[in-house]
Amino acid sequence: METFFRTHAYLVDHIDLPVHRKLMDEIDWRRPMIGIKGTRGVGKTSFLLQYAKEHFDVRSRKCLYINMNNFYFQGKGLADFTREFRALGGEVLLIDQVFKQPNWSAELRRCHDENPGLRIVFTGSSVMRLKDENPELNGLVDSYNLRGFSFREFLNLKTGSDFPAYTLKEILRNHERIANEVLDVVNPLPIFQSYLHHGFYPFFLERRNFSENLLKTMNMMIEVDILLIKQIELKYLPKLKKLLYLLAVDRPSAPNVSQLAIDIETSRATVMNYIKYLSDARLINIIYHPGDSFPKKPARIMMHNSNLMYAIYPNRMEQIDVFETFFQNALWASHDVRMGDRLSSFTVDGLRYRVCSEPPHRQHPDVTYARSDMERGWGQQIPLWLFGFLY
Repeated sequence: METFFRTHAYLVDHIDLPVHRKLMDEIDWRRPMIGIKGTRGVGKTSFLLQYAKEHFDVRSRKCLYINMNNFYFQGKGLADFTREFRALGGEVLLIDQVFKQPNWSAELRRCHDENPGLRIVFTGSSVMRLKDENPELNGLVDSYNLRGFSFREFLNLKTGSDFPAYTLKEILRNHERIANEVLDVVNPLPIFQSYLHHGFYPFFLERRNFSENLLKTMNMMIEVDILLIKQIELKYLPKLKKLLYLLAVDRPSAPNVSQLAIDIETSRATVMNYIKYLSDARLINIIYHPGDSFPKKPARIMMHNSNLMYAIYPNRMEQIDVFETFFQNALWASHDVRMGDRLSSFTVDGLRYRVCSEPPHRQHPDVTYARSDMERGWGQQIPLWLFGFLY
């Protein structure tokens, strides 16, 4: 136990997250069990350590961070460890990568039932279905999603500012005032271009080649987050990787499922399941026509965020695809994003939006235009970068 406390103190002492994540203020930390899901690379470990740093003295024995990668837990169960921590006065146990523990959901349930008053916060992959696939946790765990940096968070980091987030309704109503307040401090457009390339994943702060690091992370998403959690045999790994590549190098469009099945030598049904797994891992986003959902054929397959596009095929991108990818990534988690019609790129909560890089030839009264070339907008024309202020 002493080794774990020393490791905890060292990690908390050395954590330096220069941006306060909005999710930190949205979680009810008083709840007995909190699950924080997120794709690999978005900073879940740093998030747990930042919480510990902000709420507990580093010398306190009340809070402890542990990682299920530690071989110690191959010999001693999580429930036994938790009972020992509680006996020493522990109040909050932070468990990283909980899915590495066999029967992790049953173990968490035991930890809760056998240690009244203990609060447990754990992280897991975006592929996990905390409630649907783990009935032991129904009614017990509060689930949250940690996303990559928003453009607002990236801008605050780069400029030392503290711009707040806004709801979509606030941006639609007050975008001229909000843009002016930002422009009084900084010109966001050059920084926006950097964000599109490398701003979504916090590891751009590390002194390593960002693209190589991202490619490594993408491989881990498939090899661990999909294969391990979904219990897919290793021999199918090349098919998953090839499918991702084929989807990535094609411009965002409706997938030709029959051709993809031929290309990766599997069935149409398996292709659709693999597409769903890639979406759950936050490598792609599936855009459906209004009213449709899985397992119907998607209207469009897009990369989850623009950083992935630059990592996979930097020389084959169309700028409009990058801008549309940014737009849907900024909105999909909190809004219903669907395929648009001939006048729009997408519908969001039933309203039409068109992403464009120049003034529309003819402005339609029912369409909101997200323009990549604007610092400030007017009326129905809103700077694209401002949609990065939604969280």
